[in-house]
Amino acid sequence: MLGLNKKDTMFLLIVIALTMATPFLMQPFSEGSALAQFNGGYPDLMAKVAIFGIFAIGFNILFGLTGYLSFGHAAFLGVGSYSAVWMFKILSLNVFPAIILAVIMAGLFSLVIGYISLRRSGIYFSILTLAMAEMSFRLAYSVFTPLTNGETGLQVRPSDVQLLDGPNAPEYPNIFGLLISDSYKWEVAGHVFTFNVGFYFCAVIAIIAFYISLRIFRSPFGMMLRAVKSNQNRMSYTGLNPRPYTLAAFVISGMYAGLAGGLLAVMDPLAGAERMQWTASGEVVIMTILGGAGTLLGPVLGAGAIKYLENIFSKINETVLHDWFAFLPDSIEDVVVFILSRFTGHGWALTLGLMFMLVVTFLPGGLVEGGKRFFGMFKRKPKEPDDAEHHPETPPHVAE
Repeated sequence: MLGLNKKDTMFLLIVIALTMATPFLMQPFSEGSALAQFNGGYPDLMAKVAIFGIFAIGFNILFGLTGYLSFGHAAFLGVGSYSAVWMFKILSLNVFPAIILAVIMAGLFSLVIGYISLRRSGIYFSILTLAMAEMSFRLAYSVFTPLTNGETGLQVRPSDVQLLDGPNAPEYPNIFGLLISDSYKWEVAGHVFTFNVGFYFCAVIAIIAFYISLRIFRSPFGMMLRAVKSNQNRMSYTGLNPRPYTLAAFVISGMYAGLAGGLLAVMDPLAGAERMQWTASGEVVIMTILGGAGTLLGPVLGAGAIKYLENIFSKINETVLHDWFAFLPDSIEDVVVFILSRFTGHGWALTLGLMFMLVVTFLPGGLVEGGKRFFGMFKRKPKEPDDAEHHPETPPHVAE
């Protein structure tokens, strides 16, 4: 099916089913429950999980397969966002032209950056990409203000041209008239499940992006990228030039980042220079390593885990903590709330740092490795052979 073997087809179908069921999976607790704080089934968060999953999938094609660690992928994310918003302003609020332009512009920009940066490898490559991304951020923030609107950011306004939109066209990003912001709520057994047009649009594109990455991983091109990671010098000795393969991987990865940036603009038609900061590049690195670099599902799991925890932990303030620990004596309650508040709210990044340290230390393969270890505990161990099988009797010597 779709050029995949039976095992990969089943894997893809499972991913599709889980993606489509996200509104149910991220809303496990009823609204009146004390655990409703941990629900994450609202459109903004679900869409971010899908978008940053695309971002991490693309980054994994470069880092996971070739071993080239880029700290500049936020530049392509920002280029994608700016391109999409400009398309909204000039041509149409239909999302498809904006997405297409975002991917093309990010691909062209990554071709230039990759051609320069890939002249070096290792830490020098990482520093070059970081420098390029920081220059892009500074240019967007100050020098190219006519194009980026500087620190204010680029926004869609009623006065924009929008050549292809008629007088009765929707005033917000849409899919041939269907608004991205439209949602349908289904209330059952105390749960409120939200089915948002924008999320499912991002989810379908994320599935397509995952399928393409699956084909890349299983292709001869993917094997060449693994060869680059394994031993680039040995590959060169065979007469193969690794640079075209690494450049192609860099451009594909940049196009994924541009697609993610365009989708961010689709969900919120605003583009700012902050999307190009080095912290955004570092975030996708953490997502990929946390989920499992070089694996197919790892980057998606890492993106989902970080975005979920970021949204949930940042909402837990001291008032919420006091409500949780009100059963304790006042003196103990204040101490517990003081300690835990360092790890929640604005201090949630401390929780992320500790989690990342633990994963890197004890699960170098990320969440995927953790899942394999967990399910491995339930597998039936093969029966050990008895001593007779270990030490078969020596056959009698043949008489001379």
